[in-house]
Amino acid sequence: MCENDSIAVARQQIADAKASGRGATLKTYTKMSGPGWLQGAITLGGGSLGGSLYVGVIGGYEMLWLQPLMMILGIVMLSAIGYVTLSTGRRPFAAINEDINPVLGWGWLIATILANVVWAMPQFSLGTAALQQNLAPGLLGGAGAKYGCAALLFVVATVVVWFHGRGGKGLKIFDMILKIMVAVVVASFVGVVIALASEIAWAEVFAGFIPNPSLLFSPAESFTAVLGESAHADYWQETILGTQRDRMIAAAATAVGINMTFLLPYSMLKRGWDRDFRGLATFDLSIGLFFPFFLATTCVVIASAHQFNAKVDGAVFTPEGARIVAIQQKLDAKEEITADEDELIKEADSTLLKSVKGYTKNLASFSKAVSNDGEKEITVGDADRKIASMLVKRDADVFASALEKLTGPLLAHTVFGIGVLGMAVSTIIILMLINGFAVCEMLGKPGDPKLHLIGSIIPGLTGSLGFLFLWSNAEANFWLTVPTSVFGMVLLPIAYVTFFLMMNSQKMLGDSALQGGKRLAMNIAMGLALLAATVGAGFAIWSKVKWVGVGCVAAYILLAVIVHFMRKSKPSTPLNATDGE
Repeated sequence: MCENDSIAVARQQIADAKASGRGATLKTYTKMSGPGWLQGAITLGGGSLGGSLYVGVIGGYEMLWLQPLMMILGIVMLSAIGYVTLSTGRRPFAAINEDINPVLGWGWLIATILANVVWAMPQFSLGTAALQQNLAPGLLGGAGAKYGCAALLFVVATVVVWFHGRGGKGLKIFDMILKIMVAVVVASFVGVVIALASEIAWAEVFAGFIPNPSLLFSPAESFTAVLGESAHADYWQETILGTQRDRMIAAAATAVGINMTFLLPYSMLKRGWDRDFRGLATFDLSIGLFFPFFLATTCVVIASAHQFNAKVDGAVFTPEGARIVAIQQKLDAKEEITADEDELIKEADSTLLKSVKGYTKNLASFSKAVSNDGEKEITVGDADRKIASMLVKRDADVFASALEKLTGPLLAHTVFGIGVLGMAVSTIIILMLINGFAVCEMLGKPGDPKLHLIGSIIPGLTGSLGFLFLWSNAEANFWLTVPTSVFGMVLLPIAYVTFFLMMNSQKMLGDSALQGGKRLAMNIAMGLALLAATVGAGFAIWSKVKWVGVGCVAAYILLAVIVHFMRKSKPSTPLNATDGE
């Protein structure tokens, strides 16, 4: 059976299911789902894990509403670009360049490629850490083993992407592998919460799903008591509040990344979907993207909040911890330490050492800020030390070590490690897949299987080699992540504006354009998503690059305006069998 025949069969199955009722339709949609799971696979990556961990640390159960709400807004915009693509049958990159603005189209594509090649690096770092620290520390614990881990991740991801390029049965195998990976990630984190279930305050958990925008202006209630004990409550309150805002606004801007918006329409076209598959596309985003994301991130936030929110790290205040703190403070001040002190630092537990470094950094920032306020003698009270300990940023390794005390080493390291590894591998695969589509579009050869494979390999190479030779270098890390993240965040609201214009373009959609109440509701939802992304992008620009970033955004918008008025109108080019996916 050729691919066109299989699409005809799928089209008929959908028609028959709709005629049989809602139950049959949902059952058929479930069997056919695919692109939504690709979105779920890339969303459940290192960014989601790190974000969820720290949302739990700083906001506790009170922030459980945040990530699901931001994801819903992101899905609104994904649904919009999906609807336009399936209604018109046109490749979005070409459609934007022809009917909207080529500056927007090329900016969208370039930002996608940049995001793919840079953000693959931390995924290789995350996957290697899961193998070395959680799953096989004895076998893969050596410093040289990271090369083998990176190579293994690259090979596995390349093979899976190759299945996607084969189409037909290969595409079905690819979908099955991705669904299994997403299921493993979700099941791993659900398992962690089940193990902690008897100790979790479930009434507070359920209350945490009620949106609470006041957290933009006041710290989480869990910090109220300890703030009242500090003589410098104003400083700590602003510090906590600033971190809360960082987490909330970053979640608003990055729930759906710029490269995710590129993936969805092309993965649909790859399958031969058209306007008859629009209902399936919406359903697919719900079960493949929202529910796995909701379950995984919610479980991580719950477990993180239970372990760390407004809780003192007691290890820092033990006799051993106090000695390590004193030595670390000397190192932070660039003072010389004795040979015995150096040996003690080298032999210290890695988890304790990470906590100590975060603790001394927080105390140093506190002392500097209070001193600048004009106090001659800085009094560091017990409450100040407690808060400094509470605000230490925990990573996945510290989280797993903390869980070990409650769940035992098997669940804490094996199950949690499998979940983290699944996050890393699935995200690497999807970053590679997206880049293949983007490279084909950039070179004007959509659907070229060899070019797609070459484009897919690029993030695998930059990710693995970058992790091995660049990512651990703080300066290189900064110069890679800052411009990429800022450019991606700037382009996200611009992409959203583009999708908004496309959804309201009668010329582009024709008789598929929404009318009446449906159009009003969709525009309101898209407007909320655009507002959230714009606020997040603005905050990211100002916090990272300030006026330089503002100037770059202004220049980009000015260029788009100039091109809009200067370019000649070109006729639309509908997708056909020879140039489409």
